[in-house]
Amino acid sequence: MRHPGLLLHLFLLALLTWSCASSTDDQDQKSVSRTPPVLQIDSVFYLPDQIQLAARAGQVDELFHRLRRLTGFNGTVLYAESGRVVYRKAFGFEDVRRRRDSLHIDSRFELASVTKMFTATAVMLLLQNGTIQSYDEDVRNYIPEWPYEDVTIRQLLNHRSGLSRYESLAHDKWSDKTIPLTNEKMIDLFVEHQPSPYFRPDRGFHYCNTNYALLASIVERASGMNFEDFMEERIFKPLGMYNSLIHSMRNDTIVSAYIEQVVPGHDLRGRSYIRVRNDYLNGVMGDKGMFSTVDDLYRFDKALTYQLLINDTILKEAFTPGSPRHRRRVDNYGFGWRIRTASDSAVYHYGWWKGFRSFYLRDMAQQRTLIVLTNTDRGPGADHFWNIINDEELLLFPASVNVQYEMEYDLW
Repeated sequence: MRHPGLLLHLFLLALLTWSCASSTDDQDQKSVSRTPPVLQIDSVFYLPDQIQLAARAGQVDELFHRLRRLTGFNGTVLYAESGRVVYRKAFGFEDVRRRRDSLHIDSRFELASVTKMFTATAVMLLLQNGTIQSYDEDVRNYIPEWPYEDVTIRQLLNHRSGLSRYESLAHDKWSDKTIPLTNEKMIDLFVEHQPSPYFRPDRGFHYCNTNYALLASIVERASGMNFEDFMEERIFKPLGMYNSLIHSMRNDTIVSAYIEQVVPGHDLRGRSYIRVRNDYLNGVMGDKGMFSTVDDLYRFDKALTYQLLINDTILKEAFTPGSPRHRRRVDNYGFGWRIRTASDSAVYHYGWWKGFRSFYLRDMAQQRTLIVLTNTDRGPGADHFWNIINDEELLLFPASVNVQYEMEYDLW
């Protein structure tokens, strides 16, 4: 071999190169081994409640589509559970007869007797403010011309006054039915004709619209405000219920053909529906006469849940049975709410008036609320709706509570 030095040099150079490469590989491997793997967090965690939420919404949707097919259900629906809206949808038409003008989720319906819970809320606000001192005050403290003795505000709230129906009195004694009957004129009819009560005050229970019409008049006399203005300023605006109103006819000299800017009601006549005309009795407020949407009613529901308007001490009386147990009485009555005997936490009210039906079901323990508004006098019964409230197949986790409520209006 002629160049042993050169070969040795090349050998040493190759050995050095291999050694450096090997060292680098070891360092790279150590570096890789020290770097934590990238975890796909989104694939590790999932929200089981969202799956249940979708399944619950699907159940409710399936029911109402079935009711639409089988009963012609026409209206709007909102179902909420555990602090969140699960389902809200509109079905059908404003003009039911001609099947035109689709309903929307913000369509405004006559609540009929569901109005009573709002009238009761107005009275509770008066007590909370100190404008009235007690539910046990005599009605004549505010309506001195009232011709019946020993009738209290509490008895009106609980339907235990024994007073007769103003509708029957007006049917016989209000001669010109083209002129609206107002709350003040209703009082005048009782003063003039003094129909016999059904029983002495607090001797029984009799659901009667006169009670809540009188409560609306007490709200007016005690507050110095028209009932519709009181409701707007003290309840609707503070709670953001901007699509709600009390229909007033106090300044109308004649009954209009229809009530404008709201969904029209329909009655079934034979095989077809007719649009229901306005009526002279619609001038009486408090027992009915409120128009609203499912979204606005849910705002009210949240205000009840978190005591945003009425404090808990006063509010709890609304859900306290007002009458003793009786074998013939299926459910009891609080302040503007029926109290379901079959449950220890469910309250509700239904409404039915001049082409409208409404349903407001509320289970306070389970935080479940179902609101159904319709503009037809026929449709599915309440049993279908209670099945939703009582269904325990799927339970949702409670939503986190983050109530930030700033009153835009000075309530008192």
